Amino acid sequence: MPTVNSYHVEPGGAGVRLDVFLAGENPDLSRSHVQKLLEDGQVTVNGGPARASYRVKTGDVIMLTVPPPVEMKVEPEPIPLDIYYEDEDVLVVNKPRGMVVHPAEGNYSGTLVNAVLYHCRDLSGINGVLRPGIVHRLDKDTSGLLMVAKNDVSHVELASQLKDRQVVRRYLALAHGVVKAERGVVDAPIGRDPGDRQRMAVVFRNGKPAVTHYRVKKKYQNHTYMELRLETGRTHQIRVHLSYIGHPVVGDPKYGPARPHFGLDGQFLHAAVLGFKHPRSGQFIQFESPLPGVLAAVLAELEESAPGLAMDQ
Repeated sequence: MPTVNSYHVEPGGAGVRLDVFLAGENPDLSRSHVQKLLEDGQVTVNGGPARASYRVKTGDVIMLTVPPPVEMKVEPEPIPLDIYYEDEDVLVVNKPRGMVVHPAEGNYSGTLVNAVLYHCRDLSGINGVLRPGIVHRLDKDTSGLLMVAKNDVSHVELASQLKDRQVVRRYLALAHGVVKAERGVVDAPIGRDPGDRQRMAVVFRNGKPAVTHYRVKKKYQNHTYMELRLETGRTHQIRVHLSYIGHPVVGDPKYGPARPHFGLDGQFLHAAVLGFKHPRSGQFIQFESPLPGVLAAVLAELEESAPGLAMDQ
């Protein structure tokens, strides 16, 4: 079945091109893909056809129909996986930095899905052919633990745990500046940035609830090493929340300083802990992944120049 999405243009989103607006609302669709859907008559504005160059207005009702990707076949690829756990229901893998989780327009190979399909051959089909077995995801340059459902029953159960905030997800991040409070909570809704539809932002009007708990692990002269726990799972949540409180993630040009730091290509963010109830047995299982070498080297560099002050555990 095709996916039909509707959008009501708020004042902050008015004035941009229709194709830009829709690409911003749909991170998995490239602008060229959106333009093709417009050409194929899959988009209406206020019930009628519209061109890509149309400037959206406050109050516009936009309908986008995305045909199912049945014609697309994701090929299994013999890409090595760092597997932390596997049985007949679930797979837990440690995703490296730089790997995309699932295929998208213009990027159909080299993804985690390609690798998992080769390893498993059969996965839950709930999310369609492009995202088989994917219950949650990590950004391309975020490393760490991710669970994959191997059948539909497991997928439904794990997705339910995520929705009910029962899954434990803890991240390690290096932030710019010195965070004063040793512990804290960022409770601020997240939505599309009204000024840049390719970014997320704290948006108090129509934003979705988002809560991030943090604990300072070590303070350096100009940086803070932190552990963060997700209560919700919005797109780019940690990156947006840390930027919002004035301490963006090191190496994140989208939400922090544009120039590179410590030679990093991508943000210093690692999904270190993942815990959930096994979908079949109900037993709680938890896994922990150490920092990848490139991020551990950054901390070593900071320690060498000026040892940090460790906080109480």
